[in-house]
Amino acid sequence: MPDLTLLVIIILFVGGFLSGFVDSIAGGGGIISVPVLLSVGLPPHFALGTNKLQSSFGSLIAALNYTRGGLVKLKDLGLGILFTAIGAAVGTLTIQLLPQDLLKTIIPFMLLAVFIFMLFSKDLGSVDQHPKMKENLFFLIFGLLLGFYDGFFGPGTGSFWILAFVLLLGYNMKKATASTKWLNFTSNIIALIFFAIGGKVLVVPGLIMAVGQFSGAFLGSKLVLRSGVKFVRFFFLLVTAGTILRLIYTTLYP
Repeated sequence: MPDLTLLVIIILFVGGFLSGFVDSIAGGGGIISVPVLLSVGLPPHFALGTNKLQSSFGSLIAALNYTRGGLVKLKDLGLGILFTAIGAAVGTLTIQLLPQDLLKTIIPFMLLAVFIFMLFSKDLGSVDQHPKMKENLFFLIFGLLLGFYDGFFGPGTGSFWILAFVLLLGYNMKKATASTKWLNFTSNIIALIFFAIGGKVLVVPGLIMAVGQFSGAFLGSKLVLRSGVKFVRFFFLLVTAGTILRLIYTTLYP
């Protein structure tokens, strides 16, 4: 565990706050929190495990705020939560057996496609549309797929969920963001359990960061509730672009 000097504590808190704020609005908080944990001396697997501890707090408070604000009903996400939990469990176990190099190469291009598509589809997600897929099938496919991805690798999970909700279930951006938070929380908490079993979670740094994460997520989710769809869409594009650049950088300069 790193020495918890005042500077390290401040870095962890601020990193958690920024991560929680960004993640609650458009996902992608991991592009901030994981580098912060690595910067204070955590080995990669400990950084991933500890990140799941602090991010669980942020995704939960954001999800609760969105539910209280009427953007989402938890009962409507039951199947999504179930299949996301299964996918995340398998993904978290698999990460300890397989290399991530292939994903690091492919994912930036997938996110770039998401970014370009959303950038030029200006009316997409502005209002609710007629769904193109039945909810049960949607949650089966994307719960397992994105749950696995979040447990195994993670960056961009929120972006993929939001796009899927908008394109296939016809959700507007605010509703898609709100629904995504419950599924993010599910994969975070399941991954946390398996990382903890493997001894890859440092509780004290994680809790320090969680205080900042909680505060940032609370503020960010309140901002979404008071803002229009255009704000959420702009922030979504901004975070997706940041995630792409971060992944390209870490691939070229590991």
